[in-house]
Amino acid sequence: MRIALLSAFVAVAAACQPIPNGSPPGGSQQVRDWAAIERLEQEARALAPTTGCTAAQGCRTAPVGNRACGGPRYYLVYCATSTDSVALYRKLDEIVRAENDYNRRYGIISTCEFRMPPEIAFSGGECRAAQ
Repeated sequence: MRIALLSAFVAVAAACQPIPNGSPPGGSQQVRDWAAIERLEQEARALAPTTGCTAAQGCRTAPVGNRACGGPRYYLVYCATSTDSVALYRKLDEIVRAENDYNRRYGIISTCEFRMPPEIAFSGGECRAAQ
């Protein structure tokens, strides 16, 4: 029984395909598809300046991506007063759709922990994730 459980665990662990440092495993099409998601993320970051606020109360976080088990991969910190939130959330929705498609297409699985938004800090005139 223990051997069967261990074998099942190893099979599941081997099927897990994390995306270390933004570089997915697999063929060149998979790499190109992940690069397209990374470009969308760059566009989202460009829409979300961290400057323009005068205190932490003006700072916000926004979920980015959609892991295979659900939930965002990380949160983007931005200044709400200098951000077009509608445009930002449209771009973030585009990322979620692209990542959902990517996860289905390549059979990606992920851990299922719930990722919370970071605490926000305001330092040097910028919104940041607190350390």
